[in-house]
Amino acid sequence: MMLNLLPHRAVRLMAGALLAAMLAACASPFPPAPPTVDTSGYTYIIGAGDTVNIIVWRNPELSMSVPVRPDGKIAAPLVDEVVAQGKTPVQLARDIEKVLATYVRDPVVTVLVSSFVGPYDQQIRVVGAAARPQALAYKAKMTLLDVMIAVGGLTDFAAGNSATILRTSEGNKQYSVRLRDLVKYGDVSANVEMKPGDILIIPQSYF
Repeated sequence: MMLNLLPHRAVRLMAGALLAAMLAACASPFPPAPPTVDTSGYTYIIGAGDTVNIIVWRNPELSMSVPVRPDGKIAAPLVDEVVAQGKTPVQLARDIEKVLATYVRDPVVTVLVSSFVGPYDQQIRVVGAAARPQALAYKAKMTLLDVMIAVGGLTDFAAGNSATILRTSEGNKQYSVRLRDLVKYGDVSANVEMKPGDILIIPQSYF
């Protein structure tokens, strides 16, 4: 009787060892992403593709909405070319004031961003097995769930719980995230805050 049980016991032991090996292979070598991040000092930086509204006080003929060109510059009445990319709206306003001072006495300029893209190094980029991989403009307090809604969730072949965040603002430190638990099962404990410049990497499943 004992002899008949040995093969079954051996099969169970082998199956257990195989399962343990598979789980070990799936375990992420990266630490979990922190649930919250400090972005208190974040200020929006203008990028190519943004649209900015230039308002010149008491000079409506000089006020207008202009796009930031791919080279990062803008052009407006009396302003041939000014670099906008990489500046805050306030910095851009001061630069425009300096140019307009040649033509207008004591110009007062306000710059408002109406269409947001932002510079590449502050965008949230999603690569891999997302339904619509893309780059997203970062928004204050943006979360992993916000990002997944914007990209349409995971593909059928995504290894969601093997996904990682590459945090460029921390010297390309990499963190693990549980996308499958968050998106498929609604586990809000898997939701984390994003930082400007984060790259979300979603691998495909091999089994």
